[in-house]
Amino acid sequence: MPDPFYITTAISYPNGRPHIGHAYEAIAADVIARFQRMEGREVRLQTGTDEHGLKMARKAQETGQTTRELADEMSGYFKAMCDGLDVSYDRFIRTVDADHHRASQALWTSMAANGDLYLDRYEGWYSVRDEAYYGESELVDAEDGGRLSPNHTPVEWTVEESWFFRLSKYQDRLLELFRKNPQFLQPESRRNEMIAFVSGGLRDLSISRTSFDWGVPVPGSDGHVMYVWVDALTNYLTGVGYPDGGEQWKKFWPASLHLIGKDIVRFHAVYWPAFLMSAGLELPKTIFGHGFLLNRGQKESKSLGNVTDPLMLAERFGVDNLRYYLLRDVAFGQDGSYSAEAIVLRTNAELANSFGNLAQRTLSMIYKNCEGRLVPDAVTSAEDADLERKVLEQIGNLRASFHDLAFSDGLTSWMKAVFACNQFVDDMAPWALKKTDPERMTAVLMVLFRCVRHLALAVRPVVPGSADRLLEQMGIAPGERNFAALDDPHWFAELARDFVLSQPEGVFPRLDLPEGEEG
Repeated sequence: MPDPFYITTAISYPNGRPHIGHAYEAIAADVIARFQRMEGREVRLQTGTDEHGLKMARKAQETGQTTRELADEMSGYFKAMCDGLDVSYDRFIRTVDADHHRASQALWTSMAANGDLYLDRYEGWYSVRDEAYYGESELVDAEDGGRLSPNHTPVEWTVEESWFFRLSKYQDRLLELFRKNPQFLQPESRRNEMIAFVSGGLRDLSISRTSFDWGVPVPGSDGHVMYVWVDALTNYLTGVGYPDGGEQWKKFWPASLHLIGKDIVRFHAVYWPAFLMSAGLELPKTIFGHGFLLNRGQKESKSLGNVTDPLMLAERFGVDNLRYYLLRDVAFGQDGSYSAEAIVLRTNAELANSFGNLAQRTLSMIYKNCEGRLVPDAVTSAEDADLERKVLEQIGNLRASFHDLAFSDGLTSWMKAVFACNQFVDDMAPWALKKTDPERMTAVLMVLFRCVRHLALAVRPVVPGSADRLLEQMGIAPGERNFAALDDPHWFAELARDFVLSQPEGVFPRLDLPEGEEG
């Protein structure tokens, strides 16, 4: 039995509505979760919202709401996004949840018991937008002569009493972790960045605030709330039962994969493992920092007016089409760009014209020419066996690529199999064989049916709704829609005993982009 698999997204900061970057990460995490389920693993997928911190308190003041009212409203938009994009999460966690407050305080207490917390005075630069502290050497010059964070966000000089975490104590252990366990932080470019950052020296980290009260109270220290990142990172523990232990904790911790954006790698790959080391907890197995998704080459921002509502994109182009495009077109780990035209072109070329047309032609010919019945004892040729072998080989390549989070490569392999099937249809011309050699036509259609089933199973983690609608038409039971089913030599004969194909319906319609429409 394969090991359980626990995957998390970064929890989203809900001081504004979701944008396409939030959707990209949620979709990628869902594809990984669905893929691992199809590999036979028990999977837990967690996502949610990070609702504490000064940024939320100030946003609530701007909108005339209480901070909790703002948090409730905005968190609802993020949950609706996940539901609308078919993200199969097991828990949507909120940092206002009572069990999360308890977990955060338990982690704090464990770090304190290890002697890693002390009370002092913080004076330095703080970015409210990043919820991050920066040293003078990290700041960049603004056009107006002021100072900005490395992310070009405003910084404020902050002075207040604060609890500090002895981050400097963990410098050597972190460097050893990066160098001896390259699997821990991926891709390699992110690991190299963190090695350089930690090698430059670590300062102890301010981890409490007294200038506002919207956060998790520090145990035994009135007036202090936890630095939002201590609280936010702890969500990964909360979701599997920390600090109570229990079945989920034993089964799923340490996490298999934290999936995050490249802009928050420092918090996850430096602060988080140091907190866990201090608390005596196991580290996650892998942290993967993916790239940004750009809107026509530009990062989305409210000031540029180019923020895209992902649910509007999904409504316009279809959920599965959007999911497929994002994983097919962008090399995971690198920055990528999208546009309405690109979504339409990719969807039409590959899902509609190639795979959708293959499935529809195959099923329609079986329905019309074989009375919808499957013929397991049709006499097959070496060409038939060669096609099925090629398809299964490319699906094996897809599985290997998906294990490495190389989704674009995996879908390239899948498309090679689709192209091979379409070439086979053109070469065999079953519509002509109907007149000249009906037995051969039947054999050709049967091998195509098997290959369409294999291909639908393989792409199911990416386009789950569409793949399931196709597999339903083909009589493939829900319990047989996994990779183990590919190794079952008896499935086709067993299906043929009782199954009769009804009039097939296409599941990948072509998209139209009206002339002059902007992405």
